[in-house]
Amino acid sequence: MPAVTADTLTLPRLPELPAAETDWRPVRGVVKAQKFLEGEGFQVRRPFPSLDLDDADPFLLLDHLGAVEYAPGEAKGAPWHPHRGFETVTYVIDGAVEHTDSIGGGGLITDGATQWMTAGAGILHNEVPPQDMVAKGGLFHAAQLWVNLPRTLKLVTPRYQDIEAGDATLLSSDDGGALVRIIAGSLDGHDGPGSTYTPITYLHATLSPGARLATPWPEHFNAMAYVLSGSGTIGQERRPLPEGHLGVFGQGGAISLRADDRQPANSPSGWEVLIVGGQPINEPVARYGPFVMNTREEIVTAIEDFQAGRLGQIPAEHIAHRTSADEEV
Repeated sequence: MPAVTADTLTLPRLPELPAAETDWRPVRGVVKAQKFLEGEGFQVRRPFPSLDLDDADPFLLLDHLGAVEYAPGEAKGAPWHPHRGFETVTYVIDGAVEHTDSIGGGGLITDGATQWMTAGAGILHNEVPPQDMVAKGGLFHAAQLWVNLPRTLKLVTPRYQDIEAGDATLLSSDDGGALVRIIAGSLDGHDGPGSTYTPITYLHATLSPGARLATPWPEHFNAMAYVLSGSGTIGQERRPLPEGHLGVFGQGGAISLRADDRQPANSPSGWEVLIVGGQPINEPVARYGPFVMNTREEIVTAIEDFQAGRLGQIPAEHIAHRTSADEEV
């Protein structure tokens, strides 16, 4: 898992929090991710939206892709499709994705890089494996997070952010046992590179076997932890959280996580966890496939605008790669 590594002994450290005096967040619940097929038929694990966690405001969806070892010819992607009303954040841990969109953004996202696309008023984009991965196969592991936009920003001008692996802000836990990568937002005064419309914090933490991560957390944010690989516990109550499960914290001023002393063979670097939180928007949500607005009428308008070509056009050099599935929205 090469998604940016570092010697934690040389990094800035999070403060040590006094156990008795800290307002620790309790664990509100644990959700097991369900499996779905997306795009051209690749499998994802999705903890939300689900029957167990329908509302994670301001987050709309979290998909975990892999880790999977593709054989030659097996790698699949999500060909040209539209979005409106929110942001997609694609974090590639292993492998690579080629991104192209209708506003000229795009590139190769690989090994620790993040592609942050603000759909806003509307955009078309294409997320596919590079040709060498299709031909040769290889390891692929990624996560995609959807972040909602408030009513006043639903139709903001689309934009694209290419966050390279080396751009992430790196921190260490107070004892040096955990590496924290800040992709967006702030943690104890340290800012990540992602520019967000909706106030959020997005982290990837690697906890060595037996290590503990305790950090202040904004009281006006919610807080969730999703396990990419390995095993550990969350909260002062030490609630078990294995791979493919999401832990939801309650209210408070700090969160804590601890890696198990023994990690499974598929997680040799330790317990790999995504930690996300944000300020709830508290607005009505109307969603239909790739469109997320506030009302049903706005969804109908989005579909009409897409069909009329007002959400953008596929660049001419890519028109041949459009599939019939794109016409079914």
